[in-house]
Amino acid sequence: MGMGGGIAEGGLSLSSSSSTSKYSSCEFPAIYNFGDSNSDTGARSAAFDAVPPPNGETFFGKPSGRFCDGRLIIDFIAEKLGLPYLNAYLDSVGTSFRIGANFAVGGAFIRQGGYSPFHLDIQISQFQQFKARSLQQLAGKSVACKNDLPRPEDFSKALYTFDIGQNDLSFGFQNMTEDQVRASVPDILDQFSWAIQRLYNEGARAFWVHNTGPVGCLPYAVIYYPNKDGKHLDQNGCVRTQNEVAQEFNRQLKDRIVQLRTRLPGAAFTYVDVYSAKYDVISTARNQGFVDPLKFCCGTYYGYHVDCGKRVVINGTVYGNPCGDPSRYVSWDGIHYSQAANHRVAIRILNGSLSYPPIPITHACHSSSPS
Repeated sequence: MGMGGGIAEGGLSLSSSSSTSKYSSCEFPAIYNFGDSNSDTGARSAAFDAVPPPNGETFFGKPSGRFCDGRLIIDFIAEKLGLPYLNAYLDSVGTSFRIGANFAVGGAFIRQGGYSPFHLDIQISQFQQFKARSLQQLAGKSVACKNDLPRPEDFSKALYTFDIGQNDLSFGFQNMTEDQVRASVPDILDQFSWAIQRLYNEGARAFWVHNTGPVGCLPYAVIYYPNKDGKHLDQNGCVRTQNEVAQEFNRQLKDRIVQLRTRLPGAAFTYVDVYSAKYDVISTARNQGFVDPLKFCCGTYYGYHVDCGKRVVINGTVYGNPCGDPSRYVSWDGIHYSQAANHRVAIRILNGSLSYPPIPITHACHSSSPS
């Protein structure tokens, strides 16, 4: 499907805002990413069961450890910065960490518990261990593996990206009332702020922070939501009340980012409104050539729960066959976005038009937008 918007073949070609002309491009030498399955490039697959086909079929031609038919937003970030795709920290085969590492793990929370043991605090601890061991290795006499490790100065020059929090909310909706989930947000963000502080103490200075998306628009959320009336669903069929909690999470996250800017001198924080970008794709899906945004390509939750990559036959009916054209779907598997949707979201966010301050990712090392 044609994506438009000034895309080069296979990647992004986004023009920077003229307002950034006073700043030079940051030339980030590395990316360190922290998050959940929205940016996991192979960790969950390496640590647990491998992500099966047809995941990866659109771009990689085989499973790539991503819960998607192709690339994730973090992959388009790497393309935009002129860097290779990030290897998962937990992946032991064919990995190079010269240009950074990905600590994101599918199912991860900011707080402990939930779907994965690799919550944000563990991811930060893994980064600290990775940094310490890298510096020890680089200080040694052996040259083995040195080309696969970041240069010492790269840790302070790198971009630190975050896309996490969705699972804290989704798990909460499954186990608490929406009011209880809303009440849990300050504690969740306390944990997030502490993670940022730990990275700052390690020398991190450029932070690119995604807010959480419209969780009430995930087909999975709509299918299992018990009250499908006009009071609870919005004009796009999304669970309005869950999206309102996500928006409250985002308001408080933005406030935390403002506080962190004041508390951590010399750090550059970019708050990125991924929620608006994703909701825009959903609300205009049919005009952009997508099918109903609440439909999905792979797996099924209707009547029977069949994970993407599996097929079952029940009473002669086959469940789980993937769709023929993933590029026409916003949702890949009912929970994760398709490559086509990720691409459109990346177009919206990487040029800075949905960021605070409004500077593109190529300039995100600067602590404030130009006057």
